[in-house]
Amino acid sequence: MFGSFSKPSGNRPVNKTRETVEAIVTALLLALVIRTFVIQAFKIPSGSMLETLQIGDHILVNKMVYGTPVEVPFTSIKLFSTPGVRDPAHGDVIVFKFPQDPDRDFIKRVIGIPGDKIEIRDKQVYRNGVKLDEPYTVHKDPTVRMKGDDKRDNVEVFTVPPGKYFMMGDNRDFSLDSRFWGFVNRDLIRGKALVLYWSWNGDGSLGDKVRWSRIGSLIH
Repeated sequence: MFGSFSKPSGNRPVNKTRETVEAIVTALLLALVIRTFVIQAFKIPSGSMLETLQIGDHILVNKMVYGTPVEVPFTSIKLFSTPGVRDPAHGDVIVFKFPQDPDRDFIKRVIGIPGDKIEIRDKQVYRNGVKLDEPYTVHKDPTVRMKGDDKRDNVEVFTVPPGKYFMMGDNRDFSLDSRFWGFVNRDLIRGKALVLYWSWNGDGSLGDKVRWSRIGSLIH
């Protein structure tokens, strides 16, 4: 009259284990996809972008906006690139692979895009003959280095080639950037700096280690 209860299966613990493993694998794959195509976290190790970015800032980078080069994991072998929304634009703060060592990531600001004519006169940047208004820059060294082998403060007019970008740090007197090592190829660009999600002041006192006021700031 009444249905009989089935005996609990001895395989249930195995199924639970399988479900747990599948959940972990799915989460890892999802994290890998997000990191590869959408958002990636980076830490700022140097002061080349002061005051915009501080040493110890942790940022999120939008990898979708310019398109993402997809590589074989843990190698530099490029498979293909996903389409982006737009190309890098003047003023964008971007992360890219250092041209002289692709295993290292650099972060700088886009100053010149393909076709631009760039000149630097006594620390001031001119683009296509127009002096740039750059409120984000700082100059910590009052001396001006004259034209010659040192290109920090004075650079003759040049044109940015097709498919390349001219990058500079905001801390202009103490930034290793395109003035010294040249242009960045389009396919080396990894993404646009989006937001600051954590900031740690390693030199601060115990009560000032975390820069609370910077957390959540958009990067411009």
